[in-house]
Amino acid sequence: MSSLYLFDNFLIYSIISKGWWTMKISFYTLGCKVNQYETNSMIEQCRRKEWNIVDFGEFADISIINTCTVTNMSDRKSRQIISKAKKMNSNCIIVVTGCLAQTAKESLEKLENIDLIIGNEEKKNATKYIDEYLNKSKQVKKLSFVEDIKYVKEYSKDEIGMVYEKTRAVMKIQDGCNNFCTYCIIPYARGRIRSKNFDDAINEAKKIVENGYKEIVLTGIHICSYGVDLNNNLYLIDLLEKMNSIEGLKRIRLSSLEPNIITEEFLSRLVKLDKVCPHFHLSLQSGCNDTLKRMNRKYLTKDIEHIVDIIRKTYPDSNITTDIIVGFPGETDEDFNITKEFLDKIYLNKMHVFQYSKRKGTLAAQMINQVDENVKHERSRVLIDISDKNEKKNLEKYIGRKFEILIENSGIIGFTDNYLKVQLDKKYTPNTFVNCEIEAVNDNILIGKGE
Repeated sequence: MSSLYLFDNFLIYSIISKGWWTMKISFYTLGCKVNQYETNSMIEQCRRKEWNIVDFGEFADISIINTCTVTNMSDRKSRQIISKAKKMNSNCIIVVTGCLAQTAKESLEKLENIDLIIGNEEKKNATKYIDEYLNKSKQVKKLSFVEDIKYVKEYSKDEIGMVYEKTRAVMKIQDGCNNFCTYCIIPYARGRIRSKNFDDAINEAKKIVENGYKEIVLTGIHICSYGVDLNNNLYLIDLLEKMNSIEGLKRIRLSSLEPNIITEEFLSRLVKLDKVCPHFHLSLQSGCNDTLKRMNRKYLTKDIEHIVDIIRKTYPDSNITTDIIVGFPGETDEDFNITKEFLDKIYLNKMHVFQYSKRKGTLAAQMINQVDENVKHERSRVLIDISDKNEKKNLEKYIGRKFEILIENSGIIGFTDNYLKVQLDKKYTPNTFVNCEIEAVNDNILIGKGE
């Protein structure tokens, strides 16, 4: 165990500030790609202070847990990790940030195993708040820095860090959401839409490529709203067009998309961009109009059907995936069957199925006719079965086809441009492209032989 643990936190601060000790910090990230990106940013802050980053589970002076609260399960997992971090090392200073910190500050302040709480907007200055805590810890046992995020109007500059676990780099271009779907807590955890400055985004993409990455995944809370708040008539499609011209960048991948952004005009510009990957993850949520209305989703199933049709006409090899919520309040057997029949009809390549999770503070949590948990489970099973069959059928059509695969760090796994996982016949150099022929499908993974 580090000898640093023999001292109180104020003395720790004194030792570190004089350069007598290098702080050891571990991170644990839960939830979405936005959280992953923001953890990278905090790691970069720590590195610039010459603090030592260690793996979660190793002895550390400070452990930062970047939490998620999108579902009850996410909440529970976040709290479990907080507890685990303290049990692994009772002397470690526990810092909690992320969406749970933003929405449940008061309840977290009551927990003895948390020392410092940092809100989502405060992540950009995480090391500043850690220093402040260490400096004051002789007088206080716990500190919270959580701004009321609904008043945040502009995108804050990121501390850009080239810390990625996989071949592709995640790049955050936007934060917040104005949709207020009735089931969703995220607008309360992330605030209103805020877009990264256009030139900052392009410069960051160039820096990522300069650091050797060939694929960039654009992420945000609601990336379809990119640019709406910038008042410069530059939107997501304009950003994509500019990124497509970056020398050395091979692939641009989009994360989850709101269906309404997919118009014929949007696709007519998008299809001209050879680096944009033909993978479209549409946040559908239901295939029943009555349920969509109660969710406050701003489209009908006929709109979805049209969107899927024009994507397939524009990109014949497109991989179209989606999210579906079952058991939303008021969803009857008839409503569910309408959703099932609709999903059978439009035949999506893969569905991520979620059982509705009641979130305190949302309109849906107050709705009558909450659905029994056993019913949710059964409906989930039905749609997962459909998804598995669709996925297998979709993959089998690629047997005998040739693809260019970007190799992951393992050397034996890679992904096609339309985000299909391929297991290769031997190891190849990570972060390189390999041409291969698909020979079989095994457990919904393509099996390929390199040329």
